[in-house]
Amino acid sequence: MSIRMIARELYHLQQEVGRLEKEIEAASIWEQERLKDQLRKAVAERDRMQKILDGRKDSSNRNA
Repeated sequence: MSIRMIARELYHLQQEVGRLEKEIEAASIWEQERLKDQLRKAVAERDRMQKILDGRKDSSNRNA
């Protein structure tokens, strides 16, 4: 996967995390639990994608 595609996916995940955080604030207590689970998964995926991007940038800097 290219750096550009990784960065694009990371951006979408950041947007998703922000959207979920706002939804949690406005949701009922019962809905919050479901949304918190989605948020936990989105944050984990965002962090994983960030590490991939950081690793790609590091390796491309070493090759330059």
